[in-house]
Amino acid sequence: MGSLIIATSTTSFHCYMSDFIYQPPTTPYLKVLYLDQDLVVLDKPSGLLSVPGRLPEHKDSLMLRVQRALPSAVVIHRLDMATSGIMVMALNRPAMSHLARQFQQRRPRKTYSAWVDGEVASDGGLIDQPLICDWPNRPKQVIDTEQGKSAQTLWQVAERRPHRTLVELHPITGRSHQLRVHMLHLGHTILGDQLYGTEDQKRAAPRLQLHARYLELDHPITGQRMSFDSPTNQALEFLH
Repeated sequence: MGSLIIATSTTSFHCYMSDFIYQPPTTPYLKVLYLDQDLVVLDKPSGLLSVPGRLPEHKDSLMLRVQRALPSAVVIHRLDMATSGIMVMALNRPAMSHLARQFQQRRPRKTYSAWVDGEVASDGGLIDQPLICDWPNRPKQVIDTEQGKSAQTLWQVAERRPHRTLVELHPITGRSHQLRVHMLHLGHTILGDQLYGTEDQKRAAPRLQLHARYLELDHPITGQRMSFDSPTNQALEFLH
């Protein structure tokens, strides 16, 4: 099934939280990669919340947009607001239970692409560093070998360019900000990262250069293995 783009002229929502202004993109309003009676697979843009925030100004989200067309839709997993890419939602209770169990058992295969700062010397490896919330600076996460929750990321270099590298990331666990903190630990912060980057790294790209490009899972009813792809070169804005 080809992708379906739903456009709208809805005005962006504006909100203020500290110096943050929430301006979620509205074109396209929804990009649907796959839809049947049990699940819907979407391509979330950077800058849109996966689920509504607590403040009224933060309600616009992928979940609410989908529920306007598919009221029974339930979020199974999330992406950070700044991260773009593939998300799946269940459309009924049996599908929700099965998909949730898949994610708990780590059956889905997920691949992210990211442009990181600097030229990565190694070709790949495993980052095994436990994470915990940095409460005085939340929502930041930090590595804590004593109290942190287990977190592992497989990574490999996909392309090298002067002063930056494209890497493919395969999270084994799904901790909050895992990929961002693990790449920071490796010494190569994701470009455009407003939380963890230096001022130069923040200015290096107009958005966080992290994209959930591939998802593979079992259909919750038929059991058929399914895969979905959102090309990196159409999502990330690399500055030459």
